Amino acid sequence: MTLTLADLFASPDHYLHSFDGDATVFVPMDRAAYHRSIFLDARISPAAEGAMRVPVAALANAVPAAAPTAWIMHVAHCGSTLLARALDDADANLVLREPQALRQIAFAPEDPRLALTAAMLSKRYRADRPTIVKGNVPTNFLLPRIAAMAPTAPVILLHLSLRDYLLAILRSDNHRTWLRAVTTQLAAQIALWTGQPEGAASPASDAERAAALWLAQMRLYAEAAAIMPNARSLDAEQFFAAPAEVLTAAAAHLAVPLSASAIAARVAGPLFATYSKNPSVAFGNAERLARRHEAERDLAPELDAAAGWIDARGSAAAAALAALAAVPLLG
Repeated sequence: MTLTLADLFASPDHYLHSFDGDATVFVPMDRAAYHRSIFLDARISPAAEGAMRVPVAALANAVPAAAPTAWIMHVAHCGSTLLARALDDADANLVLREPQALRQIAFAPEDPRLALTAAMLSKRYRADRPTIVKGNVPTNFLLPRIAAMAPTAPVILLHLSLRDYLLAILRSDNHRTWLRAVTTQLAAQIALWTGQPEGAASPASDAERAAALWLAQMRLYAEAAAIMPNARSLDAEQFFAAPAEVLTAAAAHLAVPLSASAIAARVAGPLFATYSKNPSVAFGNAERLARRHEAERDLAPELDAAAGWIDARGSAAAAALAALAAVPLLG
């Protein structure tokens, strides 16, 4: 069967995975493949072998308006994968976790391919259920454009307090390597959202880098909360402490038809007893709290340094947190 442009824009079976130069790369998918793919980047688990390349130019002049889409935005290492997987019902909404194409264009926030990407991500198997997209840290910097495209979209802004964020981000060499890479890639955007004057020295230490990235994301979230009436904020510690209550509220906000019994079964099942990114590893909230306690002791000097960096920026953090507190997911 010969595929048409209309087919590519209509069916989630044709998944826009990534961009490669002037071409788009489509991967064959089906509902089961989306459900089992914990991430939709290089770790995707497609429905079949064989990618298809289509020139961006062939698609650019035929882009339809994106269908209504729901979003989970997050600051990383805060339970977003667990939340997105807990909301993933194979018979209901399509849940897309960390699409590679969206991440690619996030490093250039004015990239004109956002409309194409948004349209492709909005495809669905059920016309009555919006697709849910879980972004990642770079895609937070697309929030102003997402808000402009779809101001009434339901959004959950999943975040952590500064201290909890630092404990999650600075706890291992691998996490620090990721932090240095992403803050280098996003340096100009972080400077913009933290109010750094042009020519000012970039944050140097890991503690300062983490503080700057946290503040930039809090200000992005605060702006989204102010202009998107269906934006809701969620402190990740609330999710960890009361997962059933949070899942109930999140499902209602994102139009996921999960019953109370289904939510109870998920919270009591293997999903919440294993590592969300690797289900073969046992991991639950007790292990998370023990790890957090150990990190708190080891990271005390860096926690103080990061707090000092934030304090030097005046009331920016307090104002952002106040804006988020005004739109809680859990009322």
